[in-house]
Amino acid sequence: MSQPVKQELLNANAIAGALRGGYWRVSVIDEIDSTQNYLRTSIPKVGDVITAEYQSAGRGRLDRTFIAAKSSALLFSFYVEPKVDIAKLGYLSLLVGSSVAKTINEITDSNNFKCKWPNDIVYGDYKVAGLLAEKFGEGVIVGVGINVSMNQAELPVPHASSIFLTTEKQIDRNDLLAAILNNLSSALINWENGEDDLAFYRETSATLGKSVRVELPGGINVEATAVDIDSTGALHLDNGQIITVGDVIHLDSKLSQ
Repeated sequence: MSQPVKQELLNANAIAGALRGGYWRVSVIDEIDSTQNYLRTSIPKVGDVITAEYQSAGRGRLDRTFIAAKSSALLFSFYVEPKVDIAKLGYLSLLVGSSVAKTINEITDSNNFKCKWPNDIVYGDYKVAGLLAEKFGEGVIVGVGINVSMNQAELPVPHASSIFLTTEKQIDRNDLLAAILNNLSSALINWENGEDDLAFYRETSATLGKSVRVELPGGINVEATAVDIDSTGALHLDNGQIITVGDVIHLDSKLSQ
């Protein structure tokens, strides 16, 4: 396999020029501790987006670290205040995940990037992206990390991969971010208008229909088959349990986190 070429630097003007409408305002920073922390301390407004070339203290769900060599990943966080019933706010993670998967598939001419419940984007057995949604004030800050041009030596864990390694395609991160934000703003507006598009999420799900082990808070493990997702973002199992929080392991795959 060829080696990825040096990535173009993130460029706020290039991203803004490719955005539709006025929903998002994107700022670019070279190095930062965490885009998520930056928004938390900046009194964000709806539509604020921060993206960085490098994070020194990036994090994912359950305070896991997120490590990426400089300019090898697309790292960004945004702030939104969805006008939906608070009981459905948990669906936001799934909406963002399906928008990210849809965009990567479109930009790479693929249909192999899928959503692993609750917060990962996978290609087959390998994790390519993850996200973190945190309630903040009247809204939610969502952080996204996508392995774009990482080579094998740069991968943080054995079950990770990148867009380049899975498709051998060089993706401009400016184009990718603008395309994600365009798809996401449309999805958010539709959701606020009562269209949760569960059918699309089900189509992009790598988890539904799989035998899974769900690791619940308190050290409890449940093994069952994942059968559905509801409008709150909860995962339904064939044993009747409804899961709102937990780590899912696909028992027939190499995915372990």
